[in-house]
Amino acid sequence: MSKPQKLKYHHLGIPTTKPIGGEVYLKDYKTLPHVAFEVDDIYEAIKDKHVIIQSNSPSEGNIVAFIEENGAPIEFIQIGKP
Repeated sequence: MSKPQKLKYHHLGIPTTKPIGGEVYLKDYKTLPHVAFEVDDIYEAIKDKHVIIQSNSPSEGNIVAFIEENGAPIEFIQIGKP
């Protein structure tokens, strides 16, 4: 069983079909609206969870992964750590 992670709210993701000024547009991510939390250890956070997007690095030094919890997508973000 994985150890409990301290979750820090990061953002609410609402998919769009076009770039919006002042925001980072990620055209390859067509996920449902989701909530995102910053975690200290992404691999521990997704352990024993239903992973729907494997851990990956969309920007240098950051790792993200998505899980599904009760039918809802949740994003975990590990910032600036190897």
